[in-house]
Order: sequence, then structure tokens, then C-alpha cells
Amino acid sequence: MSEQHVPFRQFIVKVHGRCNLACSYCYLYEGPDDTWRGRPAAASPEVLDRTADRIAEHARAHGLTALSLILHGGEPLLAGADTLGRFTTLVRDRVPGGCTVRAVVQTNATLLTEKRLATLARHRVGVGISLDGGLPAHNARRVDHAGRPSWPAAARGARMLADRFPQTYAGILAVVDVTQDPVRTYESLLALRPPALDLLLPHGNWSAPPPHWDRTASVYGDWLCAVFDRWWQAGRRETRVRLFEECVALLLGLPANSETLGPAPFDAVVVETDGSIEQVDALKSAYQGAAHTGLDVFRHDFDEALRHPGVAARQAGTASLADRCRSCPLLQVCGAGHYAHRYRTGHGFRNPSVYCADLQRFIRHAATRLAEAGSGAVPAATNAATVPASPRGGAP
Repeated sequence: MSEQHVPFRQFIVKVHGRCNLACSYCYLYEGPDDTWRGRPAAASPEVLDRTADRIAEHARAHGLTALSLILHGGEPLLAGADTLGRFTTLVRDRVPGGCTVRAVVQTNATLLTEKRLATLARHRVGVGISLDGGLPAHNARRVDHAGRPSWPAAARGARMLADRFPQTYAGILAVVDVTQDPVRTYESLLALRPPALDLLLPHGNWSAPPPHWDRTASVYGDWLCAVFDRWWQAGRRETRVRLFEECVALLLGLPANSETLGPAPFDAVVVETDGSIEQVDALKSAYQGAAHTGLDVFRHDFDEALRHPGVAARQAGTASLADRCRSCPLLQVCGAGHYAHRYRTGHGFRNPSVYCADLQRFIRHAATRLAEAGSGAVPAATNAATVPASPRGGAP
């Protein structure tokens, strides 16, 4: 196998392919790719059994000592907590003895009950929650199929998790909404006591820009800077914010494994409810079939997915990046941003991120804070005082 092939370490398994919510902005169910419609609602026992075999096979072939099993959807709890627990046990029983499996279910929290949480805790499955913020107003667009608000049930589930099962609480995933006050949004999420917080930029690209995006400004970068300062001033003790920790690590020349920042090779793969092996869902925000590989767990192993051109391109390092990105002094921190955010119709993914100006704004700001703190380890190339500015938001 070529040295460019980095084994998968994150296995995202769609245990259920439907959702009990109907969020109007959902890129998966409201975006350009509707392949979910032709797939079964839930993964069958046969699909899950074969997926467990393939994960174990990959772990054995590459000598993995740890991997992440991400139970996803749709809303994975529609499959039942017992199903999630049994599948996790199946994977743990089949991987080599020296391989640790960290399992997490990513849920909207509306279906969390004490019984389900107890089942997940018994099977050592962490619970990650997806919210838009910690207040009803932040989650106004997260409604069920009858248009009813999801916040009361989600808030109840999140608080039950924090109160009764803190050891199972993996954290909160929140998509940045620049129409909401950044500090108030952050503090509202803190009130739900997450041990970790992921702040994600909305999926968009040059042909379908993110909401409220402005090519002449850095509205998302400004939002992130405001939250970063609030987090930084608190001594980073309130909660872990993955994006911020990874940015600081990269500025200090340390490794970070992120799709949003840094040059680390891509190492995630998806198994759909019908057993199809796909690239990550984020690509579905670009165009119909963008995540398709033509592979499945019944006929193909994960090494064949590693050799797929789309995966190979994401593991090719700087060779797959736009010229502008390769010559940018921020490259080792930015990494050209999330792959899905680089897409432009007719030009593919070999472009800077649509968030180029926002990422530059945020990274320089974090570098300034590090410099002010007296860190002598900040690389000169990423010091805010030495990084030359480039055109804000210019299309590639």
C-alpha cells in the first residue's frame, strides 16, 4: 500500500437513516443529495454484523491500537439503545485484543430517557448532543415533522444526561449561527455543562455559500474570535472547545486531528444503512453523489475505500491543494479548511475554503492571544504580526 494511505480510525455507522426532526437548514435531508431516500430506514442486523467484521479486519490489518465508533443517523436512537449497545459490543468483541474502541452516539437529545441512558452507559457508549445553542431561541429552526419545537425535549434530555450520567456525556456539537450573539450562545451552552464543545462552521461552498456569508468581510471569523476571547479569558477551564484547542496546538507546532484545521490526513469513513461505504456526509452539501464510492461492506474491505480517488485526494497532503493555499504562510495551521467547503461547480475541490477570510481572521487572532500570553513557541510564520494579509473572501 502506498505511504499516502492512512488507515481509517473513525468509523461512522448509520444505524438509522431517518430523523424525528425536520430542521429546515439540514444539509443532509434538505440539501442537493437525496440518496438517503432510496436506502432502508434502519441498518439490518446483517449490515451491522458485516460492518463489525470489516472494522475488525481493518484494525487487524493496520495494527490499530484505538479507533472511534460513531453511531450516527438521522437520529440513531430511533434504532433503539439496545441495538446501539449490541452493535458496540459486537465491534469490541471482534477487534484485536490490543485495540480500544471509543464509541459515541450523536443524537439530537429529544429521545433521551433514563432507561436509554442507562443502557448506553452499561455498554460504555458516550452521548454527544447536537444543538444550535442553549436557549429556545437558538433552536427555533429545530422542529419536528409537525412543526413543533424540539427544544423542550432536547433540553430535558441534555440536563438528564448532565445530572444523572455525567460519565457518559461526550459533549455538544453546535453549528455557528452568526445571527446569534456569540458570547451569549457560548454561555448558554456552558449552562448545559458539556465536558467538550464542538463549534462547526455551516456547510457551504463557493457555489452555494453559507448563510449570511460576505465575501468582503469575515463574519464567521469575527464570531469565532469573540467566543475564543471569552474562552481564553476563563483560562480554558470551563470546557474543552475542540476548534480552539486544535488551533492553539497547531500554532505551537503540535499535531491536531481535525477536518476543519491543520494538515492531518483524513481518516474517517461512513457505512450507510444499506451497507454502502461512503465518504463523509459533509460532501453531500456540494452535489448529488459527492460522497459515493460504489463500495459496500459485503463485497469490499475498507482498504479498497482507502484507494478510492476521493479518499486518496484527501490523503495526498498539499499536492491536492490550490496554489494559493500551498503558498499561504498559514497553511500548517489552516490546512485549507474543511474539504467540503472548497467546492466550486466546474472546478471541483481544488480551491481555497469559502471560509478562507474567516479562518485567516480567527487564526491570526488566536496567534495574537498566544503572543500576548508570552508564548515563545508560536512559530514566526503564524504570528499575527508577521503573516501578510491576503484578499478577504476572494473567489478562487
